Amino acid sequence: MEETRLRSWAEGLKDLRLPRWEELPELELYMDQVITLVDRYLSPLIEDEKHQLLSSAMVNNYVKHKLVPPPVKKRYNRNHLAYLIAITLLKQVFAIPDINELIRMQLAINEPKDAYNSFCTVQEESLVQIAKITLGEEVKLTRSNKDFYYLAMEGAVASFTQKMLAEKIIQLDKEKEGENDE
Repeated sequence: MEETRLRSWAEGLKDLRLPRWEELPELELYMDQVITLVDRYLSPLIEDEKHQLLSSAMVNNYVKHKLVPPPVKKRYNRNHLAYLIAITLLKQVFAIPDINELIRMQLAINEPKDAYNSFCTVQEESLVQIAKITLGEEVKLTRSNKDFYYLAMEGAVASFTQKMLAEKIIQLDKEKEGENDE
């Protein structure tokens, strides 16, 4: 049964998609709207009932530590959303100083829009790759011919998807143990 559920989960990974820059709201949003949107965008990726994906305290902390630009008159735009989506995913496997460095590296070679869209593409490719591994399908692993900074982003994203797989297997095993106890 766990195998079937794991396969179903892996099939679902192939269809997961992050919103691109152009799909993020153009209007400025208040904090609660930003938190709701980030949660909506990322909840299919991060199944975590233990804690909130993003809170106002987290956002304020990211602004304070200069990971995210400060809001303008308490309003956030698509640039803020892009930062918060990337940070929320990356913080599943990295400490804030490392995330700050990864962002700095990406912005050294790309404009924010291109850096964010590239992050989304790499994240989705990694999800497809982990789905194929889980389903026993052939995976072609090739080293990126991109630059050093791009390779850092690929590695960061791969860390997240590998962690997702391990957590899903652990969750299914715990559920199996719970069924056996009954």
